[in-house]
Amino acid sequence: MASNTDRVKSLRAVRQMHRVRTFYAGGVLLWAVLTAFTTWQSPGSRPMWVSALLLAVFSGLLLTASLWLQRLQATGERRPAHHAAPRQTTATRHAHA
Repeated sequence: MASNTDRVKSLRAVRQMHRVRTFYAGGVLLWAVLTAFTTWQSPGSRPMWVSALLLAVFSGLLLTASLWLQRLQATGERRPAHHAAPRQTTATRHAHA
């Protein structure tokens, strides 16, 4: 059974991976626009290839972050939501005489 600190670390890791994935998605979007613009302005130039390389790098980072986030969320779902006692009605108990 996992301890509470492991659960908190897992939640922090998931939140951090959401932020990282958002950052990489922004990078992919930015470099896609810049690559398209540079290709339109001067196709085959060095800046176009650098933009394409950076687009590939951010795409790879986005893919990696998405896979890690998916793996973190999959391991978190196997744990119970809480450790409370089940809510069952019990029969009234009588003291033995």
